[in-house]
Amino acid sequence: MNDNRNHAFPLTQSHEPASFSIPSGAKKVIETLEQAGFEAFLVGGCVRDMVLGRPPKDWDITTSAKPEEVKQLFRHTVDTGLKHGTVTVMIHREGFEVTTYRVDGEYGDGRHPDHVEFTSSLEEDLKRRDFTVNAMAYSPSVGIIDLFGGQDDLKKEVIRCVGEPRERFGEDALRILRALRFSAKLDFSIAPDTRLAIAELAGTLKKISRERIRTELDLLLTSDHPERLRDAWELGVTKEVLPEFDEMMATPQNNPHHFTNVGEHTLIVVGAIGSRRSSPSTFGICSSDVSNVPTDSGGAANVASGNSSAGISNSSSDGLSDGISLRILRWAALLHDVGKPVTRTTDAEGVDHFYDHARVGAEMAERILRDLKFDNQTIRLVTQLIAVHSDMPAENLKSVRKSVAKIGRDLYPYFLALKAADAAGKAAPYAEKGLAYVSALRALFEQVVAANACLTIKDLAVSGRDLMETGIPAGPGLGQTLNRLLDYVIENPEANERESLLSLVRNKSI
Repeated sequence: MNDNRNHAFPLTQSHEPASFSIPSGAKKVIETLEQAGFEAFLVGGCVRDMVLGRPPKDWDITTSAKPEEVKQLFRHTVDTGLKHGTVTVMIHREGFEVTTYRVDGEYGDGRHPDHVEFTSSLEEDLKRRDFTVNAMAYSPSVGIIDLFGGQDDLKKEVIRCVGEPRERFGEDALRILRALRFSAKLDFSIAPDTRLAIAELAGTLKKISRERIRTELDLLLTSDHPERLRDAWELGVTKEVLPEFDEMMATPQNNPHHFTNVGEHTLIVVGAIGSRRSSPSTFGICSSDVSNVPTDSGGAANVASGNSSAGISNSSSDGLSDGISLRILRWAALLHDVGKPVTRTTDAEGVDHFYDHARVGAEMAERILRDLKFDNQTIRLVTQLIAVHSDMPAENLKSVRKSVAKIGRDLYPYFLALKAADAAGKAAPYAEKGLAYVSALRALFEQVVAANACLTIKDLAVSGRDLMETGIPAGPGLGQTLNRLLDYVIENPEANERESLLSLVRNKSI
C-alpha cells in the first residue's frame, strides 16, 4: 500500500489544508482510494474556488486508479464516461466524478482528442489542463499541488494558459471563449501571451459547435462582469461567434440621447441589468422557477407574477444573481439594439435615427438565438422584450393598463427592468429622466396589479358561452366581440360586470 503522505510533489500552499471544508462524500472517495494504495485529489475549479475562499459548485476528483479499479472499490457507481476514464461514484445519493489521470492524444479536429491514454503521473494529467488557475490539485492528506503557478496567478488576478497558449488553444478552440469567460467570472485580466494567442487563433472557433459556443457566451454574459465582452470584440472573437456585435460597435449614434456608439451603449445596458434600479425584483418579482411556465392569452410568457406570488429563480438581494431572470434580461439587453445598424438613417441636420429598430431587432435576435441553438422559451421571452423595449406608454393608469394588456402582466416587470437599464446607458440628462419615467411606470403598474384589473379575455366577467346565449354564433365574430369588450373594459375597468357587458352586446353598443 502506498503512503500518500510522502509524495514528491512540490507543495505550495496559500491556506493550511485544515481550512478547506470539503463534503464528507468527497473526503470518503479520496480516503477510500488512498487506503487502497492509489493517489486521489480534488482537482480543477473546486481547488481554485477554495483557494479564493469561494464555495465550489462541483467536486471533481482525479486519481491514479483505473476506472475498473474505482468501480471495484465502491458499491454504487455510474459509467459516466469510461472512454475518457470517468466514473461517477455515488455517496449517499450524491455523485462525485472520479477520472483517471490521463494524457490526451492529438486533437485532429481542434475540438476533441483523437484518443486518451491513462497515466500514473499527476503532473502529466495537470499539464493537459487549460489555465494555471484550473490546474491545481488538493487532498486533505497532501495539501495543494500547484505545479504551474496557479496560486500566484490567483494573487495577480490573471488568466494564463498552462504551457504554450497556442498549443492549448490548438487542442480545443473553445478554450478561447473559456479564457474570456473566466476573466469575466473572476474579474481577472488575461496574460499578454494568452491574449496574443487568442487574437491569432480566434478564427479556429469556426470548428466549434454552436451549442458549445452558446454555453460559454451564456456563462460570460451572466457573470458579474459581462462588459468583458469588449475583450472578445477587441481580440476578434465576436467576429467569429457574434458578428452582429461588431456591426453594433461600428455604428455611431449621432443623437442628443446618446454619447456612445451602439455597441458601447449595449455594454452599459448589459452591465446595468442586475442593479437595484433595473432589477425585476424592484418591480415586484419574488423567487420561484420558470421551467414550465405557460403562455397567457395575450401571448406574453408567464414569466413571473406581478403581485410577487411567483417569479424567476433568484438568489441575491437584488433578485438577479444567477437565475433564469438574469439570463433572459442579459440576452435581451445584449440584442435590444441589434436592429440599429440596419435601420440607421441620418437627417439633414446630421442627427441619426433608428426607426422601427425594435421590430427589426426582434426578428434578427430570433435568428441569432436559433443559430446558437437556444430553447424556444428563451427565444420567445428575449424577442418579446426586444420587440417592446422602445414602447413609451403615457404616465397614466389608462395607458399603463393598455401597455400591460399588450405585453402581459407577468412579463411587465422585465419590460420595466430592460427600460431602466436602457435609460442608464443614455446621455445625461436623458438617463435620469428615463429612470424617473420608469419609476413612474412602476408605480402605476403596481396600482394596476393591486386593483386586479381586467387585462385579458379570460379576466372578463363574461365568456364566449355567455355571448353565444345572446345569439352570437361561434366563429370569428365571437372572438372579435370579446376583443372589443376587453378594449372597452381596459378603458373603463369599473364596467367589468356581467350584466353590464351583456347589455352592451344586446344593445349592439359595442
